[in-house]
Amino acid sequence: MSSTNLLSAGGLATPFRSIPGDEALAVLDAYYGMTGTLRRLDTEKDDTFRLATPKGERFIVKFSNPDEDPNELSLQTDLLDHLARVDPGLAVPRVVRNRDGKGFFATTDSHGQSRMVRMLTYLEGTPLDRIDPTPDERFRLGATLARLRLAMAGFSHPHEARQIAWDVQHLPKLAFLLDGVADPDHRAMLTKGIARFRQIEGKLRTCRRQVLHNDFNRSNVVADRGKPDFVTGVIDFGDALRTYIAVDLSTALLAYLDPQGGPAMFDRGRDLLAGYLSVADLTADELEVLPHLIMARVIARALITTWRAGQFPDNEPYIMRNTHQGWKQLHQFLSLPLDEISRTFAPAAPGAAARTTEEARI
Repeated sequence: MSSTNLLSAGGLATPFRSIPGDEALAVLDAYYGMTGTLRRLDTEKDDTFRLATPKGERFIVKFSNPDEDPNELSLQTDLLDHLARVDPGLAVPRVVRNRDGKGFFATTDSHGQSRMVRMLTYLEGTPLDRIDPTPDERFRLGATLARLRLAMAGFSHPHEARQIAWDVQHLPKLAFLLDGVADPDHRAMLTKGIARFRQIEGKLRTCRRQVLHNDFNRSNVVADRGKPDFVTGVIDFGDALRTYIAVDLSTALLAYLDPQGGPAMFDRGRDLLAGYLSVADLTADELEVLPHLIMARVIARALITTWRAGQFPDNEPYIMRNTHQGWKQLHQFLSLPLDEISRTFAPAAPGAAARTTEEARI
């Protein structure tokens, strides 16, 4: 796939006109026999609503970007069905079938746009981006991600090898976006960061791959501090694909970098990593490339969001909400030798070892 096509995958580059709420309700009544109250949710590339029915039930309803590939929705639908079979207790959405038994279907909206529609169960909880997790809660986050990885291990799909810009194994393909970064200092850091990523690509290729969530960030996890597992939902499987296990974990760890980019920049993530290792293993090579992949996500985020903010200026606050803190983090990362970064999560590093089973029960 070409670099420019990488950006268009999944509808990232496609503008669209939003469907009105009353029109969306009419579609739901016709295809699901459901009605109620819709609340529009902030999203990056589609129309997403929360439906509250008169019976008190709640669901998530998504009207896809007009350019979204039906194969991608097939991948997501089949993956959620797989998780429901393999690990029924895992806190992920369930697919709600329409009257014809379909997990998603196509319709044409009043603007003449082709939209694919699907409904998912709603998972109660507080979005993680409104919570500052404690060390033990970060441990439980890591354990949940590892459990999700293991549940996905046996899944395959004809479209699993798709390529998207947010899969950082493809970071060098985003280099053409550097010209769109106006600040020369920022552009220089991003250029150096991509060059450093190329130095670990060979090691990355020795690591394991499978279908993974690939977007386990704070916006895609809901939690309840009163629940034993803390995590009450992992949502938005829109970036799911076959990638490196370490790439999937790096996305989760990105949220726990020190925003000031200090010397202990990676330390808050060690609790999450320990929780992950209490459930699933990582190889020595995966631990070595992991900190580099976290920073690759910082670089990809800066490049993609800067480009998308220019494409969709009306949605700039949402698109850029997490980008600005990355400059201090990237500066700290680039100030350290490659080998020192590679040793960040090595088992001998202070704090890097997994907690004991007894600690996991706390």
